[in-house]
Amino acid sequence: MPELTKASAAEYENILHGNMTPAVAAEYLRQGRIVLRTFGGVLKTIYDKPDIAERLYNFFVYEAGEPAGQSTRKKINNWVCEKHPPQSREDIFKIAFALKLDESSLNLLLGVADDFGIQFRDGKELVFAWFLRMGGSYRAATEFYESLPKYGPNEDISGAGMSRITHEIRYGLVKIGSPEELREFYLENAGYFGKTHVRAYYYFDSFLNQLISPSPRFSDAEEENYSVERVMEIYLSMRIPSGRRRDSYSLIQKLIKRNWPNATSVKNIKNRKEDVSRKLLLLLYIATENEGIGEDDFESYYDESLSLEQRIEDHWWTINAMLGDCGMVPLDPRNAFDWLILYAISADEDTPMSERLEQTIAYMFEDRADPPEI
Repeated sequence: MPELTKASAAEYENILHGNMTPAVAAEYLRQGRIVLRTFGGVLKTIYDKPDIAERLYNFFVYEAGEPAGQSTRKKINNWVCEKHPPQSREDIFKIAFALKLDESSLNLLLGVADDFGIQFRDGKELVFAWFLRMGGSYRAATEFYESLPKYGPNEDISGAGMSRITHEIRYGLVKIGSPEELREFYLENAGYFGKTHVRAYYYFDSFLNQLISPSPRFSDAEEENYSVERVMEIYLSMRIPSGRRRDSYSLIQKLIKRNWPNATSVKNIKNRKEDVSRKLLLLLYIATENEGIGEDDFESYYDESLSLEQRIEDHWWTINAMLGDCGMVPLDPRNAFDWLILYAISADEDTPMSERLEQTIAYMFEDRADPPEI
């Protein structure tokens, strides 16, 4: 079993041994039985002293230069009281400077807010990460970054080797001991800076091509290529309700539906106009059963000798290796969508993971007068 917190381990065990049908799994989520991880909850776990709100307020006003008064207090209280996470990644870096957090804690906060840890191909985050690591101040980090030349993002680097470049930048930063060395390091790597996650695009493209061009491995007959619209309809919609109105949805339903991909967004990602989302990457993993990616990548193979628990763990480690390769946070059983993904990979060998996920989502968004008992 993966190493998890007590609450996460309980959710993992419930998925593994709960023997839930898709209808029961959907009702488990609909009833709010899952203990969701929140930004404020993580923040107060990392810094559990009662002065957290006042400490953040003083930092944001006197160190980061934000206006003193009720608006700044309200924003900080909303974060601490778990109403909503910061909308800006830089605000999360400010929190890290204010509370003197390490890189691991910062990554936790970034991940729970927007699915991505520190982005070392972002020049500003690179500089901030170094100053945090060295115990520097936010003001010094900002002034240093402002003194550097700025470069347009390079988004055309080949995706296959991109994770190696990102990891090289990350580990190269460990060797930097002075601002002068950091400046040199920044200039040497500026050609690799970019906003989109190129390695994630590599996986996205590999998975999507399988769905667009059905594999002949089960038949000698060639099949006609599908359009993106058809791929979305057959494989990726998962019977999620269309439309933007969510007034009548529960919090869990909103979290699952939020940023669900559509044909337009998939086309934009394919044409490099949008970044690959973590949600889409996980959906593609489920839809393809993680088959057909490169030999050197993280591919799972079905082995009938494996127990259900072993197969789930195999997918768990494979998915997390892929997510980590893309700079994304690992699966979290206390994240509503991730819970569904874990439930999908717990399907038996006779049930496709995509079918299990689709059935559960259909129940999740169906108004039923007589829900199953849990």
